[in-house]
Amino acid sequence: TALFVRHARGLQLSEYGQWVLPLVRGWLAQTQALQDEIRHGVGVAVGEVRLGVIPSAVGPVVMPALAALRVHHPLVRLTITEALDSQMDHSLQSARVDLAVRYVHPAGLRAGDQVLQSVGTYLVGPPGDPLTRRKTVPFAHLQGLPLVLPCKPSAWRDTLDGLAQQQGFALQVVLEADSLRVQKDSAMQGVAHTLLGPLALEPERSQQRLQVALVVEPALPRLIVLTMRPGLTPNLAHRAVVDAIMASAQAQPEQAA
Repeated sequence: TALFVRHARGLQLSEYGQWVLPLVRGWLAQTQALQDEIRHGVGVAVGEVRLGVIPSAVGPVVMPALAALRVHHPLVRLTITEALDSQMDHSLQSARVDLAVRYVHPAGLRAGDQVLQSVGTYLVGPPGDPLTRRKTVPFAHLQGLPLVLPCKPSAWRDTLDGLAQQQGFALQVVLEADSLRVQKDSAMQGVAHTLLGPLALEPERSQQRLQVALVVEPALPRLIVLTMRPGLTPNLAHRAVVDAIMASAQAQPEQAA
């Protein structure tokens, strides 16, 4: 029986071919799964690992880890989803990702979270901005300041709102954006200030396209952590990815807390 039908523009599947195709794909997937299981039995890290990562950690943390995995664990297939930390909880709870590199406030640290770095939070503005001209800026100076912050619901937004309420004011959020690019561009162009961790500031800070000051009084420490999704039983592939990311993070210079 013909699997293809020839026509003026080439070949297309016959009706029988369309019926056979999902069966063949299923057979190939089962074959790959069988190969993975056999390799697991001899202690070889193999299989797909789905990793969620905050945009600022892709270059400095994840890419070196990916390079190491290609050398030492070539049978691990890594699928990367980029998302802000405000979106990461949903990805973990819905099992869209197996592991996540994300920000958490120290009070939100969970059992099993592996801390990669402790960092501070910076107020970000355009070059020449008088508010970020000094190395530090008190949190109280955010009163009345137009801000662009991640969309709600967000544990980070809740933390910021709670601190502002303790100091007797409400944050003036003029733009919500679950996009690191939008947040940085808004700050660089003077549309609104934003609050970011140190990994998110490059390369614009070194190119002097934005100006930053560490937020103090109180400080706003955040942890960059590696989180495993609830209910996941890690296999050798998961452990290989965890080890590679931990090694990559430890090789990074310490950021300001």
